Amino acid sequence: MQTLPPDLYRAAQVRELDRLAIEEFGIPGAALMARAGGAAYALLRQRWPAARRIAVVCGTGNNGGDGFVLARLASEAGLEVALYQVGDPAHLRGDALAAAAGLAAKPLAAGDLRHCEVVVDALLGTGLTGEVRDAWRQAVAAINESGRPVLALDIPSGLDADTGAVLGCAVRAAATITFIGLKQGLLTGSGPALCGDLYFDDLAVPGAIYQRVPAAARRLDWAHFAATLAPRARDAHKGDFGHVLVVGGEAGFSGAARLAAEAAARVGAGLVSVATRPAHAAAIAAARPELMCHGVETAAELEPLLRRATVIVAGPGLGLGGWGQRLLGRLLQVRQPLVVDADALNLLALDPVRREDWVLTPHPGEAGRLLGEDAAQVQQNRFAAAAGLQASFGGVVVLKGPGTLVLGDDGMPGVCSGGNPGMASGGMGDVLSGVIAALIAQGWGLREAAAAGVCLHAAAADAAAVEGERGLLASDLFPHLRRLANPSRS
Repeated sequence: MQTLPPDLYRAAQVRELDRLAIEEFGIPGAALMARAGGAAYALLRQRWPAARRIAVVCGTGNNGGDGFVLARLASEAGLEVALYQVGDPAHLRGDALAAAAGLAAKPLAAGDLRHCEVVVDALLGTGLTGEVRDAWRQAVAAINESGRPVLALDIPSGLDADTGAVLGCAVRAAATITFIGLKQGLLTGSGPALCGDLYFDDLAVPGAIYQRVPAAARRLDWAHFAATLAPRARDAHKGDFGHVLVVGGEAGFSGAARLAAEAAARVGAGLVSVATRPAHAAAIAAARPELMCHGVETAAELEPLLRRATVIVAGPGLGLGGWGQRLLGRLLQVRQPLVVDADALNLLALDPVRREDWVLTPHPGEAGRLLGEDAAQVQQNRFAAAAGLQASFGGVVVLKGPGTLVLGDDGMPGVCSGGNPGMASGGMGDVLSGVIAALIAQGWGLREAAAAGVCLHAAAADAAAVEGERGLLASDLFPHLRRLANPSRS
């Protein structure tokens, strides 16, 4: 098994990679299928070494062919293999038909899979375009209801390889091994939840084929950005690292502004100020005295703070009332870059504005309001939603959620492969906005700051979740943010 590569592809592009390997580099399709089945079998033995009884559920396409290869290898190794065929066997063609030769497959019935220890999903692959129906839907249900761990070949059946959306129903795998090209839908939307642990094998195709098919997206992780961080100069001073101003904290929401501000400080902003309701300023300063807290009631009171700011975070706990509207109205006129989150996004949806020098950080609900859709529509195609937001509002879009997307005006989406379900708690987005702002304050460009900030935030959450995902608090990320943002000295 190989490290997950940085390049991500749509299903049609992977089919083109496959075609190039066969037609222009002379690798027989049967050889690629044998390699895929062999890699999947090796992973099965690695993940479940004690398993002796396996079930392999095959469709009628090449994904099924990979499953037939795995079933044959398992049988030859002395495992007890129950092989099931879904769909008319007469539809088997080419390499898949050859891979099935001599193997006895039977129809899948309810309850058939409960006798096994591991189920292999080789049903549908990446060619699916419509909803899963009829016998295929029943097969997906049987796999999910078996209560057994599932190894999915190439993609969990029913998951859209391009969008990460569920096509009616989908297999929920414990592990997925994908081949030749890493499909972008595996890493966002429902992809991370359905794939389980994700593995990749390029099937030893020549590296030259990847030069012929440009990637559709890029995988983002903190290791890449951490490698670019240099230790600070010994004669550095706070003025070298910018001044972040956080504007927010309507009555009852002071914590949001404080979380964003402390995150900015923990990631290395030289100075951090907070503009909030006067009733909150003293409490925030007492809790974190390093933050310069200012009570403001009017937009005019922002003026001295704006003159000193390098970058402004607008939105954490801002509220939708007159106070928040007036402050945001002034912020939309500033020359400094903005990081726009939370209620500032909801206000922006009511009165849209376009800028090129901001980072928008919506979750799916906020993205839907900005696009005139609902969250479910956004999740059906997160890549299209991010592109729509960027086209309408400009700047850099960070579409939060599993497999957070980062998209600037270059049109190349980045997909964060870090993070965990413990991040589904209040305040996580506020921390992210502060992290991104801190990187901008320290001289990062907007696109790189957004991508690096998303990955740093996810890596900190993964480190904090070692003690458990349930009950993870946004403030639990602070010590990990500080540690990860500081490269070790050689």
